[in-house]
Amino acid sequence: MIFKVLYQDSDVALTREGTKSLYVEAESERDVRKKLSNRNINIEYIQQLKELHFEYEKKSEHFRIESV
Repeated sequence: MIFKVLYQDSDVALTREGTKSLYVEAESERDVRKKLSNRNINIEYIQQLKELHFEYEKKSEHFRIESV
């Protein structure tokens, strides 16, 4: 499954404008958190992408699945 992760770098003040996203292939939300645990980030939200949403996200120029 593909998950979209909304996060902010942990070394900056938390603001809505500072939110970034990345995409991770994992078995569950818990698996995503485990795979990203070594990164210095504040995870705001993890969303499992359904097929249509995944197809939409792939059209973005910033779409790239992280290898973790």
